Amino acid sequence: MQLNATIQDVTQRIIARSKDSRSTYMARMRQAAEEGPRRAHLTCGNQAHAYAAMEEDQAPMLEGQGGNIGIITAYNDMLSAHQPFKDFPDLIKATARANGGTAQVAGGVPAMCDGVTQGQVGMELSLFSRDVIALAAGVGLSHNTFDAAVYLGVCDKIVPGLVIAAATFGYIPGIFLPAGPMPSGLPNDEKAKVRQKFAAGEVGRDALMAAEMASYHSPGTCTFYGTANSNQMLMEFMGLHLPGASFVNPGTEMREALTRYGAKRALEITALGNDYTPVCDILDEKTFVNGLVGLMATGGSTNLVIHIIAMARAAGVILDLQDLSDISDATPLMARVYPNGLADVNHFHAAGGLTYMIGELLDAGLMHPDTRTVIGDGIARYAQDPKLRDGKLTWEDTPRETQNDRILRPASDPFAPEGGLKQLTGNLGRGVIKVSAVAPERHIVEAPARIFHSQEAVKDAFKAGEFTSDTIVVVRFQGPKSNGMPELHALTPVLAVLQDRGLKVALVTDGRMSGASGKVPAAIHVCPEAVDGGLIGKLQDGDVIRLDATKGTLEVLTEGVDARTAATPDLDDNSHGVGRELFSIFRQTAGIAAEGAGVVV
Repeated sequence: MQLNATIQDVTQRIIARSKDSRSTYMARMRQAAEEGPRRAHLTCGNQAHAYAAMEEDQAPMLEGQGGNIGIITAYNDMLSAHQPFKDFPDLIKATARANGGTAQVAGGVPAMCDGVTQGQVGMELSLFSRDVIALAAGVGLSHNTFDAAVYLGVCDKIVPGLVIAAATFGYIPGIFLPAGPMPSGLPNDEKAKVRQKFAAGEVGRDALMAAEMASYHSPGTCTFYGTANSNQMLMEFMGLHLPGASFVNPGTEMREALTRYGAKRALEITALGNDYTPVCDILDEKTFVNGLVGLMATGGSTNLVIHIIAMARAAGVILDLQDLSDISDATPLMARVYPNGLADVNHFHAAGGLTYMIGELLDAGLMHPDTRTVIGDGIARYAQDPKLRDGKLTWEDTPRETQNDRILRPASDPFAPEGGLKQLTGNLGRGVIKVSAVAPERHIVEAPARIFHSQEAVKDAFKAGEFTSDTIVVVRFQGPKSNGMPELHALTPVLAVLQDRGLKVALVTDGRMSGASGKVPAAIHVCPEAVDGGLIGKLQDGDVIRLDATKGTLEVLTEGVDARTAATPDLDDNSHGVGRELFSIFRQTAGIAAEGAGVVV
């Protein structure tokens, strides 16, 4: 199938824009690769320190004939998604040993749970944790003893941080091994209804707690299609996972088989063999375009808009919001997974999942077929399903039809002709909106603004009954330079209640929403942010704002706003408490959201 013209044009635009940065990056990676396996450059003393704790693996390391895998793990047992990683290092080491290699835990990286910190002070560290993860992984890999790396991470900032590190050490082959989603619990839409009832005062905290625990109930990734599961999709579309690995449940025979195969494959693609596949060769412009197509076709998380831009920059690829918007316009929305529908990721996987989608998108000419992956050249292998035959892992073709057209549809008959994310531009700056879960009649909202400087103030106004007419809620001073750009997910139930009461409502903010943001139109990531001179800092109550997701515009219609003096709130409280003191340099140096809001890239 001939490649779609828009996909081709956007790819060429990215290649041209990235020419200098990508060329510099690849020259550095080639130079590093030419120095050969890193252990060869260590002194005897260096090596003795590195191998002292390896016990039975010391001899193979000293002989230097087999590859050595560095394991970067985000394991902790507070995150349900990461708890299954506890036993992965031992499994990887045993597999490496059985295949003539070795493996070491090179380092651990922090992994915070946005579900725990939602609406809490700790959320102000969330976005910056991505860059901390990249730094921590870099420290682990800097020991220079590894021929390949295996990355263990799933959730919101963890995978993007690990990809930034993998790109920085791009001369080293790397494979991402996921843990998989928890089995289905209380349906996500039922949980959301209880949240709205609690926000409206119709049920008590006991009912809310019971619903939350019934939804988040066991090890594994949360089952809604938020940032964590969008990460997993992205790793598959970009060829950093094994095919079909994303949504296999933890603790299953298939999950163990995929982990073992991933360790074995990591050894096969080192520079010691004949199938050398460094990460730098995988993470090119075409691969990032394929990732963007997957994001749009699945209605993925808005957080990935920021993260994929930052990940690409680490590999010398420069993405722009217009690239994302144009790809969205060309990509059909093929999936309905909560919050875009009633299904969870387990249902999505059973309906055909990413295997089906990749096959369909390739047939429709919407993906580059010739990208490199950890399993070999070409993304077509990712249109096959992993199967266990007599205990052996194989990949097989599957019927090219959806198993449930209420969850997954072909590219020729999608849920919507366009993808789930849109760029917004106008006199208020640039931002994005996730429209895949927003009803078409709510894509345009024009109403007077109410201005707030925290989500708590919005909730207080709601409790006081102050929202009685159509309103655009503006929550500003929430960008990376203000307070670390926390997610404002706690506003979703409140605004959904107002919308259900028949009001036209929308959110405009220089902050973020959760990957689970849903049916309320929200213009987010507005930049320049208020503290950086953005017009959003000059808005006042009553200013009329028009959010038009159809045209992709975000404008204040009231005249004279630009001539006003900008608001200057006291941000001192954002600088201390719960570790925020440690991140002052991050707030001072963070980039704008449209460029990935990065500190290290």
